[in-house]
Amino acid sequence: MTKVASTVQTYAKTQLNTDDHHKKIGLLGGTFNPIHNGHLIIAEQVIDQLGLDEIRFMPDFMPPHVDKKLAIDAKDRVTMINGSIRDNPHFAIEMEEIARGGTSYSYDTLVALKRRNPNYEYYFIIGGDMVEYLPKWHKIDELAKLVTFVGVKRSGYKTTSKYPIIWVDVPFIDISSTLIRSKVRANHSIRYLVPTRVEKYIRENGLYAN
Repeated sequence: MTKVASTVQTYAKTQLNTDDHHKKIGLLGGTFNPIHNGHLIIAEQVIDQLGLDEIRFMPDFMPPHVDKKLAIDAKDRVTMINGSIRDNPHFAIEMEEIARGGTSYSYDTLVALKRRNPNYEYYFIIGGDMVEYLPKWHKIDELAKLVTFVGVKRSGYKTTSKYPIIWVDVPFIDISSTLIRSKVRANHSIRYLVPTRVEKYIRENGLYAN
């Protein structure tokens, strides 16, 4: 592998591909516990800058992290994602990892997606802080042959990698799901940090209160 890093700043918009057999699909994976406006901003900027056909939000079932993350039931996370993306015709949800269960290895997911749609091009979106961990990902060399990695620039993190990465500039919005959960537990406002439907769902169902 050679070191490859390119920067995408002013990509011209491209005509959306109407050929269902050759779509360009962006995948934004995560626990989404809960989804927040930072996720939506990243997705919108990537689809706009790279001219993709669609961004799929892909909730994991069990992230393959050494430090296990506890998340609320997948049903609630999926409901909040669907409520957040329903107004954007270019956003969708990918249920492969939830449906498969077990540890959500990205390689296994992409093998399944490519088997389902072999002509689709997949663009796997990762935060700039995650790039240095790519060599530790499960079957990373095989995964790199199935996807194009899209790195979201983060101040203070390197933009070099042994794997090919397309870099995008996204306004830095310091929102995290951890912040949202903390504010809900402390009974503070999460208005403007999450979509209105997500805030309503969290309040009505008493999520993250304890």
